[in-house]
Amino acid sequence: MSWLPMLGLTALPHLGGLYGGYVTRKQVKTWYTNLYTGMGYGSYLVWKECGGFTEDAVVPLGFYGLQLALNWAWTPIFFGAHKLKMALIEIVMLTGAVGATMVSWYPVNRTASLLLTPYLAWLCLATSLNYCIWRDNPDADEKEE
Repeated sequence: MSWLPMLGLTALPHLGGLYGGYVTRKQVKTWYTNLYTGMGYGSYLVWKECGGFTEDAVVPLGFYGLQLALNWAWTPIFFGAHKLKMALIEIVMLTGAVGATMVSWYPVNRTASLLLTPYLAWLCLATSLNYCIWRDNPDADEKEE
């Protein structure tokens, strides 16, 4: 019976994670879908306003492509490779790329630019979290190498 407290206390944090996943399983799927749908629709509005993939579209859609590639790269760096410092550098670049995308979209289509606002707000939070995780785990990057 002496192993029960160890097992129980070790499993306890997992219960909150399982419960959180259970509670948000429907909302998170649609929330991310809505976030990415807004981003995608904004790119369509800019593409349409610029007349497709024209010379006028190079900068606004180029910034969009850059931020999209950075977006796709962050998760494998942070969760897959556990490279906290690299992920922090990457997400700071991503946040800047989204800001640049918004600035370049604004004169083309104000609505498209504003559709990225929730995404930028989320990135500010995610960047803060990434920083805190990196700061609070100073040896994590060195242990992985």
